[in-house]
Amino acid sequence: MLFLKFLIAILPIIWLIVGLSKLKMQGYKACAITLGITLVLAIGFWKLNAVYAASAVLEGVLNALWPICLVIVAALFAYNLTLRTGAMDSIKRMLAGVSTDKRVLALIIGWGFGCFMEGMAGFGTAVAIPASMLAGIGLNPFAAVIACLVVNSTPTAFGSVGIPLVTLSSVTGVDSGTLAANTAIIEAILTFISPFIMVCIVGGGIKALRGAFAITLVSALSFVLPWYATATVVGAELPNIVGSICCMIFTVVAARILNKKPQDEYCIEAQDKGEASLSLGKGLQAWSTFILIFIMLMATSTLFPAINHLIAKYKTVMVVYAGEGGNKLSFSWINTPGVIIFVAAIIGGFIQGAKISTMLDVLVSTLKANWKTIVTICSVLATAKVMGYSGMISDIASFLVVTTGGAYPLISPLIGAIGGFVTGSGTSTCVLFGGLQAETARSLGLPEAWMAAANVLGGGIGKMISPQGIAIGASAISQSGSESKILGSMFKYFILYVVVSGIVCYLGTLFIR
Repeated sequence: MLFLKFLIAILPIIWLIVGLSKLKMQGYKACAITLGITLVLAIGFWKLNAVYAASAVLEGVLNALWPICLVIVAALFAYNLTLRTGAMDSIKRMLAGVSTDKRVLALIIGWGFGCFMEGMAGFGTAVAIPASMLAGIGLNPFAAVIACLVVNSTPTAFGSVGIPLVTLSSVTGVDSGTLAANTAIIEAILTFISPFIMVCIVGGGIKALRGAFAITLVSALSFVLPWYATATVVGAELPNIVGSICCMIFTVVAARILNKKPQDEYCIEAQDKGEASLSLGKGLQAWSTFILIFIMLMATSTLFPAINHLIAKYKTVMVVYAGEGGNKLSFSWINTPGVIIFVAAIIGGFIQGAKISTMLDVLVSTLKANWKTIVTICSVLATAKVMGYSGMISDIASFLVVTTGGAYPLISPLIGAIGGFVTGSGTSTCVLFGGLQAETARSLGLPEAWMAAANVLGGGIGKMISPQGIAIGASAISQSGSESKILGSMFKYFILYVVVSGIVCYLGTLFIR
């Protein structure tokens, strides 16, 4: 009977895999159908009351819109506004004017700036923007995309101002701060080695580390240390942003000291210094939106309790689910990253000379361009809520406990990786399998936060080979149609990361309780 329940419970997930990977359906269509299938099974097989099921869907949709979709739209609005004002062109010139060594440029743009974009916006921007920049200044386009896909795996957990972990918290009931600390621990090793792998990819092999090992070490440590400290002290929202800012600064300084005369085989054609140089004022103007976002998010965080407590009281808490055991939904009207990013983006837009009409046009175009993403996230989160309240996730977890037992932590990241492959999103992966991982952890007597962290780590790894992510990368280098070539090059890195993450996850369960 347990096996039968397991088979029926995973039907929505199987459909999602088939719909996205085999039938090549658009995400919002496949996820909407998934929700329909889940409702039929929950009501028909698990006997969930129809009114309860409808309220579960409503809870999922409300939770998706605020704060998840809010921060996505806000972050993309901020980025699109910098494109419209031309500030992003100035940022590109500043970054590309630092060095002629493609390994150094990969570290600054692909690693440092890429992690910054993941922390700010996520949803493909951390691959599309750095890859297009690296290809544009002379790196091999395919190497640029592959490198960016690899290093974007671990920052995914803290992407979009921490939305994957905030979402995971809402799904599992585990505090987001606790999740952030556990995620930093479980990802530390892979995060540290990522820039070394990036240098090897863009440099054509491990020999590329010769003459660049020291600067790569500086770049890795200057990201990982502040990233780890921020995750454990502040929470889920700022680790990528703080780590990437420190990383870019230290990598640029290290390049000036350690990379004065790069080897000729790794040099690209030098940029026009006149074009690359900007005055301090112009540079600050170009970066103003991102500087303001950083300052405002930091100022409203728990590091500044006076401000945090002042605005945190403006919230509404309610229970939407009509049945027993409904979760409380909390809507923070001011102290939420989406609102803060919107305010910072508007102020930054004014600094960069944008008119109100321009901002409204950018906002409308951002909404139009991302409505499918919003529908997808609403559908996936509603599906997860229905699966959770009906008992479907519990039945899946029970079967996995029986079949894998103590070895479950070894495959926990792989389950998350499957979600990342299917959805192309760390957030959606947390929604799909976060509850499953927490439920399984409880059944096995393992720490819930640790196993949930394994899920979000796996979600980022799965994005390496996600059809959506690869398509974004191919488009960024104007090579649409080359997705299979990129995918073929990604598998060895995907397998490496899955194996390492499984071992780390298993060993962690022996020490973390």
